[in-house]
Amino acid sequence: MSIEATSNVPVQDVDETSAGVLARMAHSFTAWAERWYPDAFVFVIFAVLVVAAGNLATGASPVAIAKSFGNGFWTLIPFTMQMAMVVITGYVLAVSPPATKLIDKLALVPTSAAGAVAWVSFVSMMASYINYALSLVLGGLLIRALARRTELRMDYRAAGAAAYLGLGATWALGLSSSAAMLQANPASLPKTISDITGLIPLSETIFKWNSIAMAVIITIVSVAIAYFSAPKGRHARTAEDMGCDPHDAPVSQTKASRPGEWPEYTTILPIVIGVIALGWVVTEFMAKAPLSVIGNLNTYNFILLMVGLVLHRNIHSFTKAVSAAVPSTTGILLQFPFYGSVAALMTAVPGSDGVTLAHHVADFFVSIANVDTFPVVIGAYSAVLGFFVPSGGGKWIVEAPYVMQAAKDLGAHMGWAVSTYNAAEALPNLINPFWMLPLLGVLGLKARDIVGFCFTQFLFHVPMVLFLLWILAPHA
Repeated sequence: MSIEATSNVPVQDVDETSAGVLARMAHSFTAWAERWYPDAFVFVIFAVLVVAAGNLATGASPVAIAKSFGNGFWTLIPFTMQMAMVVITGYVLAVSPPATKLIDKLALVPTSAAGAVAWVSFVSMMASYINYALSLVLGGLLIRALARRTELRMDYRAAGAAAYLGLGATWALGLSSSAAMLQANPASLPKTISDITGLIPLSETIFKWNSIAMAVIITIVSVAIAYFSAPKGRHARTAEDMGCDPHDAPVSQTKASRPGEWPEYTTILPIVIGVIALGWVVTEFMAKAPLSVIGNLNTYNFILLMVGLVLHRNIHSFTKAVSAAVPSTTGILLQFPFYGSVAALMTAVPGSDGVTLAHHVADFFVSIANVDTFPVVIGAYSAVLGFFVPSGGGKWIVEAPYVMQAAKDLGAHMGWAVSTYNAAEALPNLINPFWMLPLLGVLGLKARDIVGFCFTQFLFHVPMVLFLLWILAPHA
């Protein structure tokens, strides 16, 4: 997929005559963020330093701090690999030949420019309930297919923002929720969290009726905003206007050119492996409850990877897709070990009073919240912190000990505490470019091109999500 760069597109490309006050505010905010906002990895380093400073403030010794930093660094290796595979499997599925054909058919559904943008938002959010990486790539490829329908004159920027709604609105409310998955997986759940919460099944988090109702409402509102905020007519900027080529590059090689390449291109090997994998999956579902099978990250990634292998039909296509997906895992591979250190610093370093920093933070939450206001307090906290520490759920490792301790002390519903965190964690993604990068790579756009439309969604989502967290909160 070769797309021309858009560095020649001026920052002032927001149509102020039609965008309105909110879009102009978003454009100003984005211009500031692009100049002053540092790389996301910097925030992880800041988190280590801030937590270490907090340890010192509670009277912890420098030796204990250094020891916990090193001891905690590699504690999240299994979870890091699991989340990296979530990204890879999503990409592999989205670029498989059957998925490509499906995308071309999906692109025939809309009949108007605004309808196309709304359709992209709907498809992206539906995909995000299964796999957040799938929503990014599928949404991006759908936009490219729609852009090839030049008669629509779809706004390429608004469509890009709509494809990002899977990450900015709903991803953590589905099977990609690392917090919910972690809490349901005894093999991945750190002792620092399990001692507080125990196992929390998916039926008490993402599959609880309250969480499902919240996801449905957020989806409907997001699609409506995408439709009514999309520029139309002469105000729309198409892919061509943005200097982007939505056409796919031709595949250079589709069959073996020498005998030694035959195993790479035969369909026999993927089918054989797929049959063996299917046999194992069947035994799992026969031996265990369906939710416990789906809730296991290893099983989830295994199924998606095997399906991807079969859909690509040959090893050559499959390995090319995996290679293309690997760069998208850089942030996870680099940041999660530091999250492990931060978690250790917060939960394993006692101060002069013998109490850890996580315990102090939990006491603070208990002091400012009650069982009724706890969801709103935690939701606002998660959203604010998520802007400074973007992650695919990795922050839960750091925050779960004191968030869940506070929920336990207040008598709040433990599963809803996880869902609260999930819903609020998506909010900062709407104005933070970190997770936009895979999508922008597919579209050939810059963050500044779509963040104004994302900010419009953000202004509606913040009060809506916080209200839903309060009104739908179940009793413990």
